[in-house]
Amino acid sequence: MSKLSLTGKELRNIGYPEGPVISIAMNIMQKAYKHESKETALAVLSSILASPQDYSTDEILGVIANQLLPQQELEHNGISLNQTGIQFNIFGQEHIEEGAMHQMYTAAKLPVAVAGALMPDAHHGYGLPIGGVLATENVVIPYGVGVDIGCRMCLSIFDINPQELVQREHYFAREINEATLFGSGAQFKQAADHEVMDHEAFGLLPLLKQLHGRAWKQLGTSGSGNHFVEFGEVSIAETDGILQLPAGQYLGLLSHSGSRGLGSNIANHYTKVAVSKRRLPLEAKNLAWLDMAEAEGQEYWLAMNLAGDYASACHHIIHDKIAKQLGRKPLKMVENHHNFAWKEILDGKEVIVHRKGATPAGKNVLGIIPGSMTAPGFIVKGKGEAASINSASHGAGRKLSRTKAMQSITEKQLRDELVKHNVTLLGGGLDEAPFAYKDIEEVMKGQKALVDIVGRFTPKIVKMDGTPVRTRKSQKQDIAEGE
Repeated sequence: MSKLSLTGKELRNIGYPEGPVISIAMNIMQKAYKHESKETALAVLSSILASPQDYSTDEILGVIANQLLPQQELEHNGISLNQTGIQFNIFGQEHIEEGAMHQMYTAAKLPVAVAGALMPDAHHGYGLPIGGVLATENVVIPYGVGVDIGCRMCLSIFDINPQELVQREHYFAREINEATLFGSGAQFKQAADHEVMDHEAFGLLPLLKQLHGRAWKQLGTSGSGNHFVEFGEVSIAETDGILQLPAGQYLGLLSHSGSRGLGSNIANHYTKVAVSKRRLPLEAKNLAWLDMAEAEGQEYWLAMNLAGDYASACHHIIHDKIAKQLGRKPLKMVENHHNFAWKEILDGKEVIVHRKGATPAGKNVLGIIPGSMTAPGFIVKGKGEAASINSASHGAGRKLSRTKAMQSITEKQLRDELVKHNVTLLGGGLDEAPFAYKDIEEVMKGQKALVDIVGRFTPKIVKMDGTPVRTRKSQKQDIAEGE
């Protein structure tokens, strides 16, 4: 007997509304009723549509039924969202996709939400949108922080003429290649040493104890996706007291990565705990929270802070290795988290501020906002703008998903763009091509009220995960990498 096959059109023809329920219903029926006829399956679906309340507790069909029930019929069994939600400010709205806006509106309806803001680089994520900022009272939302806990930027500024990046390109490319490993499962055979691995939290929580060995082997690695280590030129237009550097051109080492497998395991574990404790409507499911008065909330807070310290240690190990090879100590190091939660004072009250893909921008707080592999990044000084909850964007933000980028961008386009900007790419695929990102200059215009620009970073040698695009430059780098 052939397996059951249903189409969205067939479900719409029997009255199913447009939305997630169609794909959910198709998936469940094609698995649970795979050997039944199409007529039988559609008859069952028609019955659910006619009386969803009769199926709401069914172990298999209840998922479909609960999608069809009016929200108020579900709320007596769980936590309802507020009808209107808190007001939140949006920066650079013209650059923000509808999916991110919808996620932020959902977050604003949480009964624990106190204040919110959406940054100009915002795009769709899990739970809170990337670029979303949400303040809550005495609760923490694991997916409000994100999966890559403590993902951060780190910039070392050296008193070296940046022209050396052109004159000694192979040397600097080799130093990046030898300093870290890329890839989601990347591990060192010989673990680095750092005091973070002696943190007491590894012995206090069983989850962290299990993750300790792998975390040690991943210490100093850089991951995949949009993570990078790159050399470039730092330009400081005028002497600024906060950087304490004279105006001029410097060599910069910039890195972007997070807490690796340690952070993702913490995020996924405590999100499951939160979801099991707080039954929210489906569209808000990934915004489930943990109360800071609960043991689980305290555990997550401890684990989150450990992951943040671990992410910082990864960057410092990379920068220390390269600084040692360069024979120079950096004149200045600037760094910041952008996937984290902080206890801060808002309107005279302590709140927990979640910044998922957002940079802390309190008064005179330094941070780094990168562009793309060819676009500049910016050293910024926060203005302490209350309307953004002391936050700014964490980058340019994606305008194309990875899938769309792979489908629409050619290797020739990327090669030409790299040549145009005199950038040498070591690894990095079409999914991270500059065309997949918003215009960083436009994003910065959308947040003039949030930060002052005190320096500019122009990438020149970029290392990422992925297969290198074959340019004449990258072919030369193959030799330097020993391929």
